[in-house]
Amino acid sequence: MMSGLIGRKIGMTQVFGEAGESIPATVIEAGPCPVVQKKTPERDGYGAIQVGFGEKKKSRVRKPEAGQAAKAGVPVPRHVREFRVEDPSGYEIGQELSVELFAQGDRVSVTGRSKGRGFAGVMKRHGMSGGDETHGNKSHRVPGSLGSAAYPARVFKGRRLPGHMGDARVTVRNLEIVRVDTDRNVLVVRGAVPGPRNGILLIRK
Repeated sequence: MMSGLIGRKIGMTQVFGEAGESIPATVIEAGPCPVVQKKTPERDGYGAIQVGFGEKKKSRVRKPEAGQAAKAGVPVPRHVREFRVEDPSGYEIGQELSVELFAQGDRVSVTGRSKGRGFAGVMKRHGMSGGDETHGNKSHRVPGSLGSAAYPARVFKGRRLPGHMGDARVTVRNLEIVRVDTDRNVLVVRGAVPGPRNGILLIRK
């Protein structure tokens, strides 16, 4: 059984359930994804398939990529990802995978790269409350005390401090598929998924 597809986040919307309730949802363009390579336990030590998504500009194609795509009989994909499968023999090189792998009501995990927020302080990055907003106080948005002084005379690892926020791989699990549009290769899932519009996503069962 196929474990997932590569997709592109189109944006958020709302759909209405059978009782008329409003459901916040994310629209994802998923596939079609051609199989460009297979990994077998005998040759590679594990079973997996590599699938592509989109099409790369000819001016940006490298010779190894062109050779791999020509062997599969598909255009050079812009994005290639690998999915573990128990039995790679059930797939053929060049086979096209689409949203027909999913059905309404299925639960999926969606992986993407979160929006980058740059260098952020502790209030934004960790939700700290900050100092008192009173007359005379000069410590409004600082983290406050970092620990003891004379002993241990250092800051422990893992202390929540200001720093780089976002731009990290994030997985949201157990999202319900509320719509499947096979004509337009579109999935609609309940709730939000990581990343900006047009961000690349991995959708796994």
